[in-house]
Amino acid sequence: MKPPAPYEDAVTFQFGDSPELADALLALVLAGTKTATCGALHHFNDQEPVPAVGRRDVVLDGQGRPACVIETTSVLIQRFDQVDEAFALAEGEGPYDVWRAEHIAYFDRNGGYTPDMMLVCERFRVAEVFDRNS
Repeated sequence: MKPPAPYEDAVTFQFGDSPELADALLALVLAGTKTATCGALHHFNDQEPVPAVGRRDVVLDGQGRPACVIETTSVLIQRFDQVDEAFALAEGEGPYDVWRAEHIAYFDRNGGYTPDMMLVCERFRVAEVFDRNS
């Protein structure tokens, strides 16, 4: 499903690596709990380029439907073991130790984890929410 105008050419993505996780993380975004996210630098490519401040991306739900638009407010590329507690808490998924354990498991499932792996750490704000019931 294509995003509505003026976002039809925007970068689109889902949080997580399963429909269930995509929906759970999206719910945190829509509730205002999750205002940050990170990904392994080596996973970014032409289809999902590294975020840039001011860029607006469309977040898809677990069924692939456009759910909202986020606007990147900051980007920091750093090692996994350099991520601080403030950033981990902004991801909205629990305290730092839970964030760390869950992200190690996620990266292990998706190409491998190392403490010195480079992450793209993005902070964002919700710019628009779409009606997915129509």
